[in-house]
Amino acid sequence: MKDNSIIFVTVPPQLKEKFPDKLDLSIPLPIEYEGSEESFSSEKLIEMLNKETILSGMLRVISNPAFANIPPQWVDYYRNFVLTVKPEIYHEFSSAAIVKAKNGEFEMALEINAILEGLFPASPGILLSKALILEDRARANPEADEGENNRVLEAFEAALSAEPLLPDAFFNAGFFFIRTRDFSRAKECFIKYIESGEESEKKKEALRIKNELESQDLSDSNFRDAYDMISRGENEKGLLKIRDYIEKFPKDWNGWFVLGWVLRKLGRYDDGLESLKQAHSLGGRNSDVQNEMAICYMEKGDSVAAGKELALALQREPENIKIISNLGVLALKQNKKEEALAFFRTVIELDPNDPLAKHYLKEFNK
Repeated sequence: MKDNSIIFVTVPPQLKEKFPDKLDLSIPLPIEYEGSEESFSSEKLIEMLNKETILSGMLRVISNPAFANIPPQWVDYYRNFVLTVKPEIYHEFSSAAIVKAKNGEFEMALEINAILEGLFPASPGILLSKALILEDRARANPEADEGENNRVLEAFEAALSAEPLLPDAFFNAGFFFIRTRDFSRAKECFIKYIESGEESEKKKEALRIKNELESQDLSDSNFRDAYDMISRGENEKGLLKIRDYIEKFPKDWNGWFVLGWVLRKLGRYDDGLESLKQAHSLGGRNSDVQNEMAICYMEKGDSVAAGKELALALQREPENIKIISNLGVLALKQNKKEEALAFFRTVIELDPNDPLAKHYLKEFNK
């Protein structure tokens, strides 16, 4: 039986001594094989089979949803065999996934994490790792759409509902919900972490953020509705909603930031810049605010001010692709083509699939 370049073969009893101990010959082995099933022979099997090819085929089956319909007892056997032969695989693959994600190789990191998911079903730590990799990928991509953010949300929801409860899942999810401006969920997560986490600096940080969230009614429906509308491109509706929110909470920098964001999207750069400055003065001193300010300055033709804001934002987040891309765009506006090229090459190093950087590099090579 063959599926997705995997062929399932039954090993003849006379070949048993060739393979590792505890190999159950009654269960077919998954072998990676590109040729037709008809061309496969006992001679080919003898030539191909060793411990590495057996493990590779088993890992492919365990981690790939395309094999969801094979008998569950086969999967259980493959899983147990891999863990017996490679007992160190959890730490080895976890470390590899972290390194790949750190280097911006998100697809490879997700593939490695999928293998761990197959080997350790419903493991809270592995589910959290998946959520963090997906979140890093979404944050690194300035073109990330609603679908991408929904995949991050689904991954966090899976990690939060896993048993046993993992305190770190609540801590990290709290920051995710802050970034997506779902402050009500963020507060819930930090409260859960405070209740379940051990005494530590992280617990103090969670308590501080929880108290800050409670000091402003960021769960107000106008705020969340405005953010969702603007994310969907319903800018005029979102503008009305965020103005209603600011009327009630004029001292909350988040409201002024969202107002500046939507005004910038509507092409009202002077008004957007004033709102973003207000957000900054009220405590919104972060790379998101500075990046939006830089875009407004660029559109107004003030390259010096734009460069200053982007430089400050890059100090806060040196691997933020959105900021590096905007530095490239600014360099182009200043006719500094070599400098722009360097920025876009850096983006490609962090994310080889970034569409904006690929577009500009293609233009350079014409």
